[in-house]
Amino acid sequence: MSAPRASPPFNSILIVGAGPSGLLLALLLARQLPKIEITLVDTLEALDTRPRATHYGPPAAYELRRAGIIQDVRDEGFLPKKITWRKLDGTVLAGMDGDVMEGVTEDRLVCLPLDRLGKILLKHLETCPNVSIKWRHKVTGIGEDTAKGKAWVDVMVEGQTDSIKLEADYVVGCDGANSQIRRSLFGDWNFPGRTWDEQVVATNVYYPFEKFGYDDSQFHIHPEHWYMAARITKDGMWRVSYGELKGLSNEELIARQPMKYEAMLPGNPKPHEYKITNIGPYKVHQRCAEKMRVGRFLLAADAAHLCNPFGGMGLTGGICDIGSLYDCLVAMHEGKTDDSILDVYDEVRRQKWKEIIDPFSSDNIRRLFDQDPENALENDEFLKMCKRTETDINFAREVAAGMNILRYDFTPHFKSAKATNVNISHKEKTST
Repeated sequence: MSAPRASPPFNSILIVGAGPSGLLLALLLARQLPKIEITLVDTLEALDTRPRATHYGPPAAYELRRAGIIQDVRDEGFLPKKITWRKLDGTVLAGMDGDVMEGVTEDRLVCLPLDRLGKILLKHLETCPNVSIKWRHKVTGIGEDTAKGKAWVDVMVEGQTDSIKLEADYVVGCDGANSQIRRSLFGDWNFPGRTWDEQVVATNVYYPFEKFGYDDSQFHIHPEHWYMAARITKDGMWRVSYGELKGLSNEELIARQPMKYEAMLPGNPKPHEYKITNIGPYKVHQRCAEKMRVGRFLLAADAAHLCNPFGGMGLTGGICDIGSLYDCLVAMHEGKTDDSILDVYDEVRRQKWKEIIDPFSSDNIRRLFDQDPENALENDEFLKMCKRTETDINFAREVAAGMNILRYDFTPHFKSAKATNVNISHKEKTST
């Protein structure tokens, strides 16, 4: 007679934040563990419709494929081809061609505005009976009952006067840069790191860049008018994100937009020559929480760490958090490891941020404004590497796969997860 199977270590997960990271975690878990109860709560009344980030690197594409949605993402989006670095006048310094990975890997860089990814995820979650989403639920406090082995959040529901308590075996904070879960764990002002002096203005615009021979993505190097221009939709919308003077108000930054466009963009367009659909000034940060696991509370993606947007390290790194946390939770549920694997998750993901995401994304933005474009190709080792990819296809494929360093295989830690130090071997560090 076989011994009775031990009870699973958890039966419920509460995810705070129904943005793409929270929705992706819910979908991954719901499909692999259909008997657990998964609840998402969000302060908004529906999906966030702001376009926001757009480019998913190969390791993010891997997670979208595991979730069963990569074909939907590709159908609505597209696979960007070439990325180039240019002078302000459009002169190409160096570039990388994504088509070198055609037929080599399933997991290629893919582009789709984040709001559209949210709609895809929500559509798939509607087929998962073990998932519920509670909109207009604002978390105001947290707590943990160690005796019961439960965590809980206090929530104010829009239209009600009294708060309610929602309880689960684990609570995951996927509630973005202003995460209430992180604030409740560490304090409102405790988010170690720095804020860049340089301000960024992000715009979505219809303008015929292709008429000027522009590629799918390009970064322009200039001490004042540095910017990125990338096609983000099939119908010809582009994301133009550019640097601005520090100390200006949002109103002043928006008022300067026509002048900046005329100075930066090919053709020096006047306002009647393009159509802007969104504009948003913002400050950029490099920050990482002290911990991504505290008891039965976990953090992931922007709730845990931030970086500047140039190069897509933040979005891709956040999705890699989700994939890592999914692997650890599933292994726990299947009895392959105990909850100390969550401490390994914490150490691994923070180390990935500190050793890869933070330094490489910082280099990406500095590259645009902190060097002389006339000498950039001679002095910038990264641009030299990009130049080499144009003539060495094997090296080009090696570089294109470099971002996969953001992934991590947790299986060596299963059954022996208790560890105080995690040694991550980085064979090669490559950023784009």
